[in-house]
Amino acid sequence: MPPARAIRNGSFGVRWLAGAFTAACHATKATVGRILLCLSLAAIFFAALYLPPSALTDQPSYDTVGAIEGEAITVQGPLNIEVVQGRTRTILRSGSDIHVNSGRARIDLIEGGQIVVCGPAHLSVLKSVNLLTLALDTGVIHAHIEGPQPALTIYTAQIQAKPFAIGDAPQDTLVGFDQTGAMCIRADSGAVRVEQQLTAQSIVVPQAGEVLITNGQLETLRSGATHCSCELQMAKTLTPPAPQTEVSRLPTPEEMQKANTEAAKAPAAPPKPAAAKEGPVYQVFMPPLSYDASAKVQSDNFDPRLIVLVRRVRVRPTLIFQGSVKDAPAVAKSASLVVPAKTPETPAPQSQQAQPSIFARIRAFFRSLFS
Repeated sequence: MPPARAIRNGSFGVRWLAGAFTAACHATKATVGRILLCLSLAAIFFAALYLPPSALTDQPSYDTVGAIEGEAITVQGPLNIEVVQGRTRTILRSGSDIHVNSGRARIDLIEGGQIVVCGPAHLSVLKSVNLLTLALDTGVIHAHIEGPQPALTIYTAQIQAKPFAIGDAPQDTLVGFDQTGAMCIRADSGAVRVEQQLTAQSIVVPQAGEVLITNGQLETLRSGATHCSCELQMAKTLTPPAPQTEVSRLPTPEEMQKANTEAAKAPAAPPKPAAAKEGPVYQVFMPPLSYDASAKVQSDNFDPRLIVLVRRVRVRPTLIFQGSVKDAPAVAKSASLVVPAKTPETPAPQSQQAQPSIFARIRAFFRSLFS
């Protein structure tokens, strides 16, 4: 019966029971039979009210496995389609058959954790309350379960593998087939109990252990690294992450090396001369000292002659001049101030001649008249 029809019929039945209960209880002449009828109808009425909604539908919630995502997958059998924030999600239910043609597929379990399937792979999922069973035909699966639920069991044609946690640690298990058809089992976190379904033989793969089983026989198992690999993928967030506040931090070695390289390429600026200390620097070197907490007075257990006083001074460099320095003549300096540079200098003897006497001037005057 479809769920809508079942709900409609149940609603009509509840209304009919409520009407019958009201009519019987409001009768004018109440008898013992009518009283018993009222009580019976009341019991049926309240039982119909408290009927769980899952009983009216054919889609119980306890068989839901989780959402599956992948690029090249095919899902057959029971499933649900949901639209969350514009994205379509495929919800696996008990009995779903999954084909991973290539690449990877991720199943986000409703209890928490995830299962990654590396293709090409083929498997079926069965779910009953908190028991999850995977029937693996081909491919590799990597299961990571945080809590105690769901209890996972992996079946193949001959081998049954059941991971279990150690303490409160999560379960992280890889089970699959390599290229040669041998079965590989790896317990990254927790352990795995492996049982041969035909002979009932069982072994436990310890944490961080890895085994390879050929032809489904536990007698042929080998320990060590296998060729199976199927790494977990981080779940994609539906909403973009919120912007984070920038926090100051120390530079990494790569950033420091890059900064040094850029500084070396930049033109070097002339360094500023450091101010040199003109005064001397004194340093005192003393021998090791000791302290006795039990003694009231500390003894001088070192020789003062071992104290060394070092005086450090700055030695100035010696100035050395090369070449010769000559003074200019004093006459040349006075002449250059009065006479231009191009005028020839007057001979010194003419400037120093004696003045003529009075008789010589008169004689010279008469000579100039008769000449």
